[in-house]
Amino acid sequence: MLYASELASRLAQDAEAVCRHYLSAGWRAGNYWIVGDVENNKGRSLYVHLTGPRAGRWTDAATGQYGDLLDLVRETCQLVDFRDIAEEARHFLGLSQPEPAPPQRGDTGGHASVDRPATERARRLFRMTQPLAGTLADVYLRKRGIVRASDHTALRFHPACYYRDLVNGRATSYPALVAAVTDPGGAITGVHRTWLDPDGDGKAKVEDPRRALGGLLGNAVRFRFPNSAPVPVMAAGEGLETMLSLLAVMPGMPMAAALTANHLAAFRLPVGCRRLYVAGDDDAAGWHAVGGLSRRAQALGVLSLVLAPELGDFNEDLRWLGPDRLAARLREQLAPEDVIAFLPAR
Repeated sequence: MLYASELASRLAQDAEAVCRHYLSAGWRAGNYWIVGDVENNKGRSLYVHLTGPRAGRWTDAATGQYGDLLDLVRETCQLVDFRDIAEEARHFLGLSQPEPAPPQRGDTGGHASVDRPATERARRLFRMTQPLAGTLADVYLRKRGIVRASDHTALRFHPACYYRDLVNGRATSYPALVAAVTDPGGAITGVHRTWLDPDGDGKAKVEDPRRALGGLLGNAVRFRFPNSAPVPVMAAGEGLETMLSLLAVMPGMPMAAALTANHLAAFRLPVGCRRLYVAGDDDAAGWHAVGGLSRRAQALGVLSLVLAPELGDFNEDLRWLGPDRLAARLREQLAPEDVIAFLPAR
C-alpha cells in the first residue's frame, strides 16, 4: 500500500500531464480536468483535481466512481493486476515529456489526438494476448461452426481480460476472444472483445459481452488480406462470426468485419478493389448499412453485390443449415468467376 501511495503521489505532482496523456478528450477548466468518463469519451461527468491538497483525486458524477491517479491509470488502461498498473505508472513517470496544450472547451481538436490513447490501450491489450488455438475462445467459435479460426492472426485469446460494469462501476475479468481492428495499411487501431463464460457456456453472463476499443471508423477486423497488394475482390460485413462463417466456405476470399452497422457503412475500401460483396444481416440496421456502403462503393466505380443469408445471419446459416447448403446459397449470389476462384466444389 505504501508503494501504491508513493506512485499515486508522484503522479499527482503533475496531474495535468497525466490527464493530457490518459484523458486527452477532456480540457482544463480552472483547477479541474473535465472529461466524459475513464474511457476517455467526450463529456463533462468526470473531473480531476489538478492543484491543492486533493490534486490527482477524481470523481465521476454519473457513475459514482472515484479514486486517485493510480486508479485512473488502472481504469483507462483496463488493467487488473497491480504489477501491470505499477509498470504503466512507472513507464509514464520515466518518459513523461511536455505535451502540446490540450484542446480548449468546445474545440473538437484533431481526431487523432482524441483517439490516440484509446488506440495505444488497444495495442497494449493485443500484445498481452496469446494464440487462439486450443483456448476457450477457440472452443467457443467451434461450437458456432467456425472450426479454423486459429488460422487467422487477427484473432487472439486473453485469459483474464478486464471488464467494467458501466452501471455500477465494478471491475472484474473474464476470458475473452480479442480481435485486432486494423487500418488499410495493416496498423492496429483498435480491438474488439467478446467476453466468455469461464465454464465454456458461451459468452460471459454480463450486460454487454461485446465491446470495441480504439479507432473503428473506416477500419475493420481483416481476414486473408494480402500484404501491400491490391485487393480486387473482397467481402465486408458487420460481425466477426458473420464473416468467419463466410470464410468457412470461401477460405480464400479477403474479408473484413466492420463490427457495427454504422462502421460497415463507413468502411474504407482497399486499393485496387473492383468488386465488393456486402454481407447483410437480416434486420433494419443491417440493410441500411448495406445500402450505405454499396452507394459509396458505386460512387468509387466499384461493383457492389449483396450477399443475403437464408436465415437471420450467415452464422445461423452455417450452424443450422450446414456448410454445403450455405455454399449452394452463395453460389447463386457470386459472379461466375468468383465461384471458380473462391468457392471450391464440395
